[in-house]
Amino acid sequence: MKLLRSCLCLIALPLGAMSLFAAEPSAPPFLVNKTSDGLALQGYDAVAYFTDHKPTKGDAKFTHLHEGATYRFATAEHRDLFAQSPAKYAPAFGGYCGYAASVGKVRPVTPELWSIVDGHLILQHSKGAVELWGKDVPGNTAKADRLWPLLVAAKAGKRNPVDSLLGRSVLPDVR
Repeated sequence: MKLLRSCLCLIALPLGAMSLFAAEPSAPPFLVNKTSDGLALQGYDAVAYFTDHKPTKGDAKFTHLHEGATYRFATAEHRDLFAQSPAKYAPAFGGYCGYAASVGKVRPVTPELWSIVDGHLILQHSKGAVELWGKDVPGNTAKADRLWPLLVAAKAGKRNPVDSLLGRSVLPDVR
């Protein structure tokens, strides 16, 4: 019996060690603004902001899945550009409001309120957010860049990660 147990241990040990190496590292958490049916940018074409310099509705014929959200595009060419380089075209801050991210909050956006800052698509919630963002674009960008990973860590996987307009940030260092 001892011999059988020893043999089983000798077999099980390498198999257990192999499973340690075979395991894929877990993907980093992400937070993407999407509709209830999974559309990013409310169906707008992320690439069009860069190439056509305007918000353009995407077509259901041209889609690409990225970070759990379906992006739509006006053309197959736009879809292919996005698929080749999603980090270049996907909106900053998961497609949530840039100004809200700069104050440690997650808010929805209006796709028609946008800008390209340092090569990144930044969307805003309201005209008021556009004005506040515009008062210090470099400073607000730096704050949002610093706080966004903390917001993702605090809110990724939540059914409704959006903060109330007048509520406080979930981040203790910006309360």
